[in-house]
Amino acid sequence: MPLRNLPIQRKLMVMLFATTGLVLALTCAAFIGYQYVAYRDAARHNLATLGRVIASNSTAALAFDNTSDARSVLSALRAEKHITRAALYDAHGALFARYPGSLPPGAFPRSPGRPGVRFENGALVGYRIVRQGTNGALGALYLRWSLAALHRQILLYSLIATVLAGLGVLIAYVISRPVRRQVSRPVLVLAEAARAVSDRRDYSVRVAKIGNDELGVLTDAFNQMLEQITADVAERSRARERLQRQLSRLDLLQRITRAIGERQDLPSIFRVVIGHLEDNLPIDFGCILLADPEEDALKVASVGTRGSAPEVALREADKVPVDRDGLARCLRGDLVYEADIAPTLFEFPQRLARGGLRALVVAPLLGENRVFGMLVAARRAPGSFSSADCEFLRQLSEHVALAAHQAQLYDALQCAYEDLRQSQQSLLQQERLRALGQMASGVAHDINNAISPISLYADTLLETEVGLSERARSYLAIIQQAIHDVSETVSRMREFYRPRETKLPDARVDLNVVVRGVLELTRARWRDQAQERGAVIELRTRLVDGGAFVLGAESEIRDALTNLVFNAVDAMPDGGVLSVTTGTTIMRSDQAEGANAHLDNTSASARIAVSRGVWLEVSDTGVGMDEETRRRCLEPFFTTKGERGTGMGLAMVYGMAGRHGAEIEIDSEPGRGTAVRLVFPTVSENAPTAGKSSVDGRPPRPARILIVDDDPSIIQSLGEALRNDGHAVTAADGGQAGVDAFGAALDRGQPFELVITDLGMPHVDGRRVAAAVKARSPGTPVILLTGWGQRLKTDDEVPPHVDRVLNKPPRLLDLRLALAEFVGRS
Repeated sequence: MPLRNLPIQRKLMVMLFATTGLVLALTCAAFIGYQYVAYRDAARHNLATLGRVIASNSTAALAFDNTSDARSVLSALRAEKHITRAALYDAHGALFARYPGSLPPGAFPRSPGRPGVRFENGALVGYRIVRQGTNGALGALYLRWSLAALHRQILLYSLIATVLAGLGVLIAYVISRPVRRQVSRPVLVLAEAARAVSDRRDYSVRVAKIGNDELGVLTDAFNQMLEQITADVAERSRARERLQRQLSRLDLLQRITRAIGERQDLPSIFRVVIGHLEDNLPIDFGCILLADPEEDALKVASVGTRGSAPEVALREADKVPVDRDGLARCLRGDLVYEADIAPTLFEFPQRLARGGLRALVVAPLLGENRVFGMLVAARRAPGSFSSADCEFLRQLSEHVALAAHQAQLYDALQCAYEDLRQSQQSLLQQERLRALGQMASGVAHDINNAISPISLYADTLLETEVGLSERARSYLAIIQQAIHDVSETVSRMREFYRPRETKLPDARVDLNVVVRGVLELTRARWRDQAQERGAVIELRTRLVDGGAFVLGAESEIRDALTNLVFNAVDAMPDGGVLSVTTGTTIMRSDQAEGANAHLDNTSASARIAVSRGVWLEVSDTGVGMDEETRRRCLEPFFTTKGERGTGMGLAMVYGMAGRHGAEIEIDSEPGRGTAVRLVFPTVSENAPTAGKSSVDGRPPRPARILIVDDDPSIIQSLGEALRNDGHAVTAADGGQAGVDAFGAALDRGQPFELVITDLGMPHVDGRRVAAAVKARSPGTPVILLTGWGQRLKTDDEVPPHVDRVLNKPPRLLDLRLALAEFVGRS
């Protein structure tokens, strides 16, 4: 076992034994070493002396080469028991005589060594030169001294030292027992006391002091340590209690923060805060006051359940005056603590004191560097709020202020989000409508080209065929009106997503007349086709007396009403009631502003002060719409009719309403039907009436006219219409043919007085035709007749060298007016 793990008594005993044994061992080793060295020195001295004697006695034997005398001299060495070998060598180094004679010559050195005494091979060896007087060397002497006696003496001394060391250790053991007890006993007592402290947490244990030695000092230090530990334990216990209270407050703060974080309205946030404070802090009274910027007072926003005592009797929305008391200091951003409010003379503290409350804390609710309210907490016991309580209420007020500010931001964000959503919906709708307008611009040319012959022939028949029956004339008039409406519808498709920039001339339109015409025009749809399915649609009309006059384009309003009637009929597959109503109403301010903004875009003679509105409503008793469908029903291409629907009906209505400064209202409910109301601004009686014109309709004088187009039907119909008016017409199929025909006529000296050209033609378009005409004859008028005419005028893209732009399909009246302007009337 390692020494560090032994008991103290054994450690002391081992140390004592080791010390005693080491001292004895050192003493014996010193003695034996001294004896060893002394013996060796004595042996060297004796060997040197003996060598001188033997050498001097051997001179005669070596001089006379007497071997027997030499052996006789060497035999004298028997008296010295330590000499084990001796030999004489002659002058030539040969072995002359040896001792003892029983040893073979091989046991001796073959020749004498270097003179002197030295230790070799565990023995003392000496060599000496034998001389006689001053003569030369006669030979050499060899002596060998055995050290066996020395070894035996050292062994004996070692045994004696071992016995003495054992006796010394035994004596030390006997003597050290009392010392070991005096050393180990205090240590064991200290260990037992430490074990009691460790196992039983008994810090009252004290150790009796045995002496004033180092162990006594250790005992005093141990007792002082126990006293310090006892004081530290008490302090830690108090700190633990404070920490526990602080943790409970932090947990309460976290629970309140989590609870108010789950709410977004101020009343519920305030109620949660006061409720948690009353139940967990606890407090006897709590409320939250909000600053009223208009009055020098505070308004009770929330009050706890314990605030309804008759003496206090605070209710929500009550006003609390701000005197020069703690409330005023709190409004400046200070935390106010009143240990006892009984002596206070101000109204609010006195009101609380009458309810039995004594201690008061008021914490400010600070947001955006201003105090917008305060948190009030009170207890019945005076001085019952500690500094930790006040700090907790201060921290809580910061959280409450932040939550209140976030709730206000949330409300503002909700409003902003709703505004953004509506703006996004509006932008999305505008983009869809813009896409429709751009698409419609592309197909307008083809549609206008296709219906141009129909328009021209209808106008011609109505003017020239006097033998037509009234029925035929009625049909032609309807065809003429329908073509006009189709043309305007196509031109409006790209415009209905925005207020009109270039629009038809506004006139005074009677909605009652429009309603009657549309119902007659759509009779086949709402009556005949419904009856074919076995369904009956009952028509109910209620038109305002005296007319419902608005300012606008009659064709657009008629198209919108037609779409509304068709939608109502489609919503009643099994029949129902179709109602069309007109009336007047007082417009709201936003409607009046929108109406005036619309009228500001019209001529000055049509500008009026709007205070009343005229409305047109189409309702049905059909399937109705849910909220999602109602919200999206005005979007282009949105339809619930499947392949039968285009999704453009209500979008066209929406565009018309925007262009006329009208408001559209949609009321619908699944299973109850739908009502769509258009509210228009009223107009004065001085506005021009639709359909009335004072222009001179006489045909222009006959002229030489060149028609340039790539559509044979347009060339034929337009040429016949002009020839009927007496004009000499030349037709060219395509732009290049037109340029060539114009140049040829100039070369012949028979120039054309006017050129009518299409815009979109292969290879050489209308722009290049106009440029070529003006290059040869700058004074020749050029009329551009195109299906893109409305777009060119709206976007201000009329090509250079063009004197007039006419839309397709052309109307004879518009064509004659343009010709009369350039060639004069007949």
